Amino acid sequence: MLSSKPPQSAVLPPVPLLPPPAAGAAMVPAGPAPRWLPPLASGPAPGCDVRSGAAPPLSRGRAGAAILCVAQAGAGAARGGAASRGGGDARPRGPRAGGPAGGAGGEASRSPGASRPRVGGRRPVTCRGAPPRGPGRRRPWRAGGAPTSCGTAWCWASSASATCVSGARRSAGGARLPAPSPSRLSASPQVHTTDFPGNYPGYDDAWDQRRFEEAFRVDIVREEEGALEFDMVGIDAAIANAFRRILLAEVPTMAVEKVFVYNNTSIVQDEILAHRLGLIPIRADPRLFEYRNQGDEEGTEIDTLQFQLKIKCSRNPQAAKESSDPNELYFNHKVYSKHMTWVPLGNQTDLFPDADFRPVHDDILIALLRPGQEIDVLMHCVKGIGKDHAKFSPVATASYRLLPDITLLQPVEDEAAEMLQKCFSPGVIEIQNIKGKKVARVANARLDMFSREVFRHESLKNLVRLARVRNHYIFSVESTGILPPDVLVSEAIKILMGKCQRFLNELDSVPME
Repeated sequence: MLSSKPPQSAVLPPVPLLPPPAAGAAMVPAGPAPRWLPPLASGPAPGCDVRSGAAPPLSRGRAGAAILCVAQAGAGAARGGAASRGGGDARPRGPRAGGPAGGAGGEASRSPGASRPRVGGRRPVTCRGAPPRGPGRRRPWRAGGAPTSCGTAWCWASSASATCVSGARRSAGGARLPAPSPSRLSASPQVHTTDFPGNYPGYDDAWDQRRFEEAFRVDIVREEEGALEFDMVGIDAAIANAFRRILLAEVPTMAVEKVFVYNNTSIVQDEILAHRLGLIPIRADPRLFEYRNQGDEEGTEIDTLQFQLKIKCSRNPQAAKESSDPNELYFNHKVYSKHMTWVPLGNQTDLFPDADFRPVHDDILIALLRPGQEIDVLMHCVKGIGKDHAKFSPVATASYRLLPDITLLQPVEDEAAEMLQKCFSPGVIEIQNIKGKKVARVANARLDMFSREVFRHESLKNLVRLARVRNHYIFSVESTGILPPDVLVSEAIKILMGKCQRFLNELDSVPME
């Protein structure tokens, strides 16, 4: 029985991406996308007897009118107080499609061994409220924990929509079954937030802290001066991607923010020069500085680093007359990042006695000069994050990929083994000599780049299964040189922990009724 609230029997797409309906509205499919019907107070549907609940014959074209009729009949019975969950006049008693036509209170009759009728080319199934078991299967549909989840509805499930029409419970032979107990109807189903279509069948995604602590691990695979590769196992894709985005956009660094141009007679325009200077990575630990307050024009020793670039090109009097090489003809005709010098601001000399603030790389070309041309600028570096500007990003690359899983379904020998080895990256497949035969085996699936070259060969594509381990992430972090990559990873973890703590604090501050 449906009340005057939004009916639990509705037609929804497989993935519920629509806003909730208004009070008293029912939804039916209208072409490729569902639409909302007007409120129940707008009148009965065509061919619908609200007093008896008789619906017009269900068909592909009349399904919407039948659903609205059931909803209106349920609403009217609820307002009149004459309907009950076990039975009543408000149930739809019109004939179902595929059965003989009946009167206003008639039933569709069929023999006990007869198959269930088809509605619009789709077979009805009893709604049990179970979650989907896998893609492509006919499955029951739960309407938000509605009473229909206990078996008091007929559901027609398809790949495009699910039509649920409330009706009396029937046995296989069409006989009326006893009404379910009210306690069963009113009980709230225990549904986890990850019980939605698209989950892996047979895979439990429910959160378990003990299981997470046992399965989670971090393995350092390769560590170099400016690069780090490590495995993070036992986490969800959302956490892995959040960690990557924090590395890209939320770990702070120091970069040139303001450029004071005193003289620039080079061919490079002032704004282009300022842009190039801003993208030069500065070797300065951002943890030693504070963020500059918004609106502050003058920097202080705790939030600003000052650099100066003053250089002038001149002619080399010792150069040979027949020479045409600029490196011999001119002095300072190439302006590099090594010409940037740190100018202490305030008492920074005492605050950072051992500091060596400078550009990360000395050979970054800034401009080309000719005799008489000069550049004289003063730069202010401030603390910022990549979310504000890409020049503050501390990494050149921060990416992850899932661990490949390569399985040989059958033994691959001799010429087929050599062909299989060429289909993968070097080191993935190795060939062993076993009893005089060349046999292929998977040596290191981690090295594979998933080119899928093996599927281009008819003789090999059915011998190999390619997959990925869904909770094993291979991270690759390359630093710009401002901070070592291991420090960047540690800072990213701290930022992620701070985000979680702020979220918990917000939850604690919400008043509970």
